[in-house]
Amino acid sequence: MHLRKVDPDNYEAALALSVRPDQDDLVAPVVKSLAEAYVYPEYAWPRLIYDGDELVGFVMAFLDLPWGEPSDPTDLRSGLWRLNIAADHQGRGYGTFAVEAVCAEIRTRGETRAYVTYEPREGGPAPFYARLGFTPTGEITEGETVAVKTLA
Repeated sequence: MHLRKVDPDNYEAALALSVRPDQDDLVAPVVKSLAEAYVYPEYAWPRLIYDGDELVGFVMAFLDLPWGEPSDPTDLRSGLWRLNIAADHQGRGYGTFAVEAVCAEIRTRGETRAYVTYEPREGGPAPFYARLGFTPTGEITEGETVAVKTLA
């Protein structure tokens, strides 16, 4: 498994990625993520997930994103912004690989924590993130649970 940048040769395949229908309300489609990466290039780190030459998913990190009140420019956070694993490739470790790759990138930038937000509903990703070491902070942002993982 490895990550690749989105480029002219692979972006159309990236746009065709879709999660299971029961997950559509949990994660934005890749096209929205790429639009956000274009609008916020100073924070977005979009990558495609490959197994050999096969595209299996999309991941996007946010890096040094101002988080708190506008009056507190010191509250910068990095973490997982989006994770889309193709419906027919779920349950094979690609999501874990992608989250670990994001954490590794954050670690190389000198950060000691990685954040994620997720929809707190039945069938949502809370158990997945808990298995990877994310703990809810008690914060809610835009209706989503905020969780953090300490990076070793």
